[in-house]
Amino acid sequence: MRSIFLNDGNSVPKVWREAETNVLKKDFGLDNNIYKKAELSCEDFQDVVFIFSTWGMPSLTCDEIKTIFPSLKAVFYAAGSVQYFARPFIESGVKVFSAWAANAVPVAEFATAQIILAAKGYFSASRVKSSADFVEKQRLSHMYTGNYGVKIGILGAGQIGKLVIKLIKKNYNACIKVFDPFLPDIEAKELGVEKTDMETIFSTCTVISNHLANNKETQKIINRRCLEKMLPYAVFINTGRGAQVDDVALIDVLTARPGSAALLDVTDPEPLPDNHPFYSMNNVIITPHIAGSQENECERMAEYMLSEAQRLIRGERCEYEVTLEMLKTMA
Repeated sequence: MRSIFLNDGNSVPKVWREAETNVLKKDFGLDNNIYKKAELSCEDFQDVVFIFSTWGMPSLTCDEIKTIFPSLKAVFYAAGSVQYFARPFIESGVKVFSAWAANAVPVAEFATAQIILAAKGYFSASRVKSSADFVEKQRLSHMYTGNYGVKIGILGAGQIGKLVIKLIKKNYNACIKVFDPFLPDIEAKELGVEKTDMETIFSTCTVISNHLANNKETQKIINRRCLEKMLPYAVFINTGRGAQVDDVALIDVLTARPGSAALLDVTDPEPLPDNHPFYSMNNVIITPHIAGSQENECERMAEYMLSEAQRLIRGERCEYEVTLEMLKTMA
C-alpha cells in the first residue's frame, strides 16, 4: 500500500503532527514528501491508494484523477469544507472523507461564545472612548435582552449549526429559531427548535448566527430584504462565508441602526481592501477567520481522519464519508 500527502499550501505539518504521521508511515506506506499539484505526473503515482491532506488540498479534474491516480481509493481531508475539490473525486469513484465534525467543534464553541456575549449587548457597548461614551454605552447595553429567554436565530442546521444549538440548549434558557430547508421537522422537534423562514428570524431574534452551506445557491442569500428586518438592537454573527451576505445592504442597515452590530469572522474578499467601510464602523467587529481549528485544535482533525482511515482498512463502518448528496447541504 502506498499513501502520500498532497497539498499546495504549508498546513500539513501544522495539522498532521508527528504522532499521526508516524502511524501513516508505518501502517499506510506514507513517504516523507509533501507533493504539490505541479509535481504530479502520470508515471510516479500509479500505485497511490490513499491521499492525506488538509487546508491547501489542490483541485483536480476527473481526467487528472483517473490518469494520475488510477489506483486511488480514498482522500482523507483533515479540515472542514470539501466543496471546492470533492466532486471530481467522488464522481471518479474515489471516497472522500472530511474532518468536518472535528472542525465544527471550535467553530461552534466560538459562535456560541459570541452569541452569549451578543445577547448581553457586549459588542455594541464594548468600544468605550470617554466617560460620556461610557454612560451612553451603558444605556445601550440595557436595550439588549440578556440570555434568559433570548430569541436566537440559527441559519443552517448542519454539523456546526446543530452543535451550536446543543451547546445553547444545554446551558441556557433560550428560544431558538432555525432556517434550514433541509432540516426534517422531526429532527427540529428533537433539537427543540422552531423552523421558520429567514425573514422571520431577522425580524424577531436578538442574535442571528450564520452557518449556511457554502454553495452557489447561498451566495448573497442574506440580502437587503432580510437585513432591513433586523431589530434595532440585534447582532448578526457570521462564521459561515462572507459571500453569503450582501455587504452593501449590511453597511446601510448598520449605519442607520448604530445600536445593532455585526461580528464578521469571514468576509468576501478575505481580507477586505484597506478602504472598506467595515473598518471604520463602530458597530462592526472583524476577526481574521479564527473560528475554525487553530494550533492545538488542528490535531483533532488529523486524529479524526487517521481513525477513519483505520476503520476503512479494517472494513468497519466509516463515519465521515462525504457523498454527492451531502455536498448540497454541507458548509
